[in-house]
Amino acid sequence: MTATRSRIGTWLDHHAYSLVASIGRLARKPWATGLTVGVMAIALALPLALSAALQNLQRFAGDVQDSRRLGVYLDDGIDAAAARALADAVRARADVAALELRTPAQGLEELRASGLAAAVDALEANPLPYLLLVTPRGDEARLAASLQLLDGVDAVQHDAAWRTRLGGWIDFGTRLALVLGALLAGGALLVVGNTVRLDIQSRREEIGVLQLLGATDGFIRRPFLYLGACYGVLAGALALGVLTLLQVALAAPVARLAASYASVFAITGFDAANAAAIVVGSGILGWLGAWLVAGHYLRQTRPA
Repeated sequence: MTATRSRIGTWLDHHAYSLVASIGRLARKPWATGLTVGVMAIALALPLALSAALQNLQRFAGDVQDSRRLGVYLDDGIDAAAARALADAVRARADVAALELRTPAQGLEELRASGLAAAVDALEANPLPYLLLVTPRGDEARLAASLQLLDGVDAVQHDAAWRTRLGGWIDFGTRLALVLGALLAGGALLVVGNTVRLDIQSRREEIGVLQLLGATDGFIRRPFLYLGACYGVLAGALALGVLTLLQVALAAPVARLAASYASVFAITGFDAANAAAIVVGSGILGWLGAWLVAGHYLRQTRPA
């Protein structure tokens, strides 16, 4: 039992030593470390920025509830009682989430408030019909087709084409982000792998001595794995910092643009869980690059 504890303690001590030694090697080469981390951070920030932009676009599309509403125009000759009865019947449907009834007088006031007061005052009579603004629950196209068949309904306005196109662009952007992420992650892996390779070459005599003394590949590889992981963690943290700066820089223009559409939409970044996942994932990416390079070197130099 004591021997087992001693082996575990030695194993943990070597892990701790490898981590501290790797951090020390990074600190002793700040310029080289900064270049490597900077290149990796840019490679990671590009697909992350695209992913964040798509998430905000999806949230914006989901927040614009008015865009999902159907405009149901009633027949010109329908009176107030019949309009309210039809509105109550539509509101009671299971595929309707909400309904707002607008009278011709309310429609006329909206036109006047929109800057068409002179044109409205020139009208001899109110030409506007009763209007039902219906928020669908589920398939809005099917609901629109169903409402069109109701007695008293003149026309149903259903502007879903732009949302279909927007959904297509979001799907394309998501696929593009995945492809770019894979390519740039591969580039970041090559960067950290090449950096670790140079570090291995500078310590080849030390590695040769350890191999002659019978050190295992895992023992020799461990410091380089921690070195690669440190590069990855630093790059992930720097990438998040770059994205935060971009968010701050774009916050005011986006707020002004949203205000022009009477919206309070604001861009958001990654939450704490996603940020931690990005840092951990980039650390794993650096670890993988170091593992591949160190493993290849050890296979090439293993004593016969």
